Amino acid sequence: MSVAGLCEVCQTGTVEDGCDRCGRVVCARHYDRETGYCTDCRSDRGGTPGGDRTRPDGVDEFRF
Repeated sequence: MSVAGLCEVCQTGTVEDGCDRCGRVVCARHYDRETGYCTDCRSDRGGTPGGDRTRPDGVDEFRF
């Protein structure tokens, strides 16, 4: 995605990507390429860079 302007998180960095969840345009520092989310949306999911590695891809919860 090609965008121009200031990062909507820090208001200083040059934007490079847009969040797939909320649509905000953010700089590289505030964008997680693996999830496609800005750092705020990633943290809302309880995520860390790279996501939750304790669960297989595509699994939200375990049921027994």
